[in-house]
Amino acid sequence: MKERIKKDLKRNYLLYLMLLPGIFILICFKVGPVGAMVIAFQDFSAFKGILGSEWVGLKQFIKIFQDPYMLKLIKNTVVLAILSIVVVFPFPIIFSLFLNEVRIKKIRHAVQSLSFLPYFISSAIMVSILYTLVSPSYGLVNKIIEFFGGEAIFFMAEPQWFRPLYIILQIWQTFGYSTVIYIAAMMAIDTEQYEAADMDGANRWQKMFFITLPSISSSIIVMLIISIGNIFSVDLDRILLMYNPSVYETADVIQTYVYRIAFQATGFPNYSYGTAVNMLKSIIAFVLVIAANKLASKYSETRLF
Repeated sequence: MKERIKKDLKRNYLLYLMLLPGIFILICFKVGPVGAMVIAFQDFSAFKGILGSEWVGLKQFIKIFQDPYMLKLIKNTVVLAILSIVVVFPFPIIFSLFLNEVRIKKIRHAVQSLSFLPYFISSAIMVSILYTLVSPSYGLVNKIIEFFGGEAIFFMAEPQWFRPLYIILQIWQTFGYSTVIYIAAMMAIDTEQYEAADMDGANRWQKMFFITLPSISSSIIVMLIISIGNIFSVDLDRILLMYNPSVYETADVIQTYVYRIAFQATGFPNYSYGTAVNMLKSIIAFVLVIAANKLASKYSETRLF
């Protein structure tokens, strides 16, 4: 066994050298921080370190449940997450189904590439484009509203407009990535099924709903389970860029609250409280993933583990 390992290392040493940076990053930024989660049970001080900080047990977690503002934060986070699942999640599925029906390959590939392009654009640029479009003074959206006799709306300062704008940006930036996954699943469908359906006189709608959609159901369920696992993980960068005190009522979520309170510039950062909030959030997300996986295995043949 040892001899085989030595031979393999000698023969493929360049590949293992290329692997080292990835392993280093994985250990430093993924595995290592797991051990640092112990500070959620401490009154952590950066000067004393993990070993020298005072152990306080569940004090930080009790503080979370005693915070009266936490209910609003959870509500805002869950509402955004539910909107992401109900509105954003089906969008790439519907888009993929219609894109798959385009018979001219050049047009299909061009549309697919254009839909995927926003995924590579940073949230800062996307929000900047949004600001330009909805600006109350020169934005295209308000110009159209004024053209039809309405009054300009300061969208970015209205709490009721924060969630729709956030969801629009999420659809715009992420649906192309999911579309690629569903299109790849559609490419694996046996074409004989469509040929048999043609012989039976099925139209495009019938083939779409009775062949294409069931054939990609496994991919849809896997993506749904992943989405449920991320139910408490909103796009912090996007929210912070759209963030201002006038929209705290609907925009303030768990991550932004931790960012403002636990890591604010005034005073010493409360790393323990921030870690406790994120740890509790991760536990809840883990439970939701387990439950979604159980339901998926019960009602279909698809499951993650």
